[in-house]
Amino acid sequence: MSGPLIGVKVIEIAGIGPGPFCGMVLADLGADVVRIDRAERVGRGGPNGARFDLLARGRRSVGVDLKHPDGVTTVLDLVEQADVLLEGFRPGVAERLGVGPDTCLARNPRLVYGRMTGWGQTGSYASTAGHDINYIALSGALHPIGRRGEAPVPPVNFVGDFGGGGMLLALGVCAAVIEARTSGMGQVVDAAMTDGSALLTTMFHGLAATGAWSTERGTNLLDTGSHMYDVFECADGEYISLGSLEPQFYAEMCERLEIPIDEMPQNERARWPEFKERIRAVVRKRTRDEWCALLEGTDVCFAPVLSLTEAPKHPHNVERGTFVEVDGITQPAPAPRFSRTPGAIRRPPSAAGQHTDETLTDWGIDATRIAALRASGAIA
Repeated sequence: MSGPLIGVKVIEIAGIGPGPFCGMVLADLGADVVRIDRAERVGRGGPNGARFDLLARGRRSVGVDLKHPDGVTTVLDLVEQADVLLEGFRPGVAERLGVGPDTCLARNPRLVYGRMTGWGQTGSYASTAGHDINYIALSGALHPIGRRGEAPVPPVNFVGDFGGGGMLLALGVCAAVIEARTSGMGQVVDAAMTDGSALLTTMFHGLAATGAWSTERGTNLLDTGSHMYDVFECADGEYISLGSLEPQFYAEMCERLEIPIDEMPQNERARWPEFKERIRAVVRKRTRDEWCALLEGTDVCFAPVLSLTEAPKHPHNVERGTFVEVDGITQPAPAPRFSRTPGAIRRPPSAAGQHTDETLTDWGIDATRIAALRASGAIA
């Protein structure tokens, strides 16, 4: 067991997307994260049902019926010992179930209560359904992503669910835990994917205010508008990325692409489309591997565009251990790196309710009560 969060106890009420991602990050960093799964999910999927649910890695699962009063009481008993509780219900649902922040903080005033939603706990959209694509659309994060004259391109669910959602919730609860250890008081962390993805656009609001960023997508320096920052197709149909923004890197790019720099002046913006076509023509003459042989290890600001199956095999990623294999499944390793207290994947994903008895025992609930809870249907 290792990680900077060793000793931090977290209850994660099971959800989808950003909530499990946050729980995974905290577990990777050493926290003891217990996932509360719905009792009716216990036993579903067979022995390998959870094996590929990588967001569930690193923590134990307790099966609880939150519609059973004894199930709610069990969760509140765990809350008394926890540092953090994470939930991702729509606003008001946790309160109706009896595990809302007021109830939990009454049982444990030092508790950090982390709430993960799309729109936030307040606002005119708060009670409506949505997904990542909707949250980043409203925040302004989706609009700039795409090529000139084309529709915005949803970036899978990286920006809302994971970057602006789960990752920011993990940061928020860690900050609140530090504060609680000083003040002795917990608090609610309201993490909304709309807020978080808006935060990710901060730099671009500054650029827009100075006139350096146009709202016409695909015309700016970083949104495929320029010839020096884009992906280009190779002779074999694969792609490479170029990001030669600084003058010295741009000069090296031109040299290695054998394009005289005086024929492609970097900041002659009106000619960027023309320059891009010239680079495209050059890149199409070689395969991706040939470009790797020519450009890797240089200051061109280059990397091949790798698939999910290729990335773990690249020498740089192998050397750093960026990916690991757990239970026969290759997956990203914990990040970031710590020199003295490295994070680790404690266990493969657990099935719903797999560790009910073990976890409740570890958290101080005796065997007689566990048997009674099971007999009543409050746990599974």
